[in-house]
Amino acid sequence: MKFIVILLLLGIVASLGSGLFFLVKDDGDNKRMVKALTVRITLSVALFLFLLVAWATGLIQPRGSIG
Repeated sequence: MKFIVILLLLGIVASLGSGLFFLVKDDGDNKRMVKALTVRITLSVALFLFLLVAWATGLIQPRGSIG
């Protein structure tokens, strides 16, 4: 469970970094940047849905401190 979340978070950060790199290095051709940011959005949605399904099925429980 934790491995999947960490893997998705690392993928999101790597995609964000590559998008920044392509923004700085590509001269006027932003197709690679758009692709990198599309991958980041897809991974973010996948992470959100994974956490939502895990919570709905009881695999994870919220443990917040009150007060």
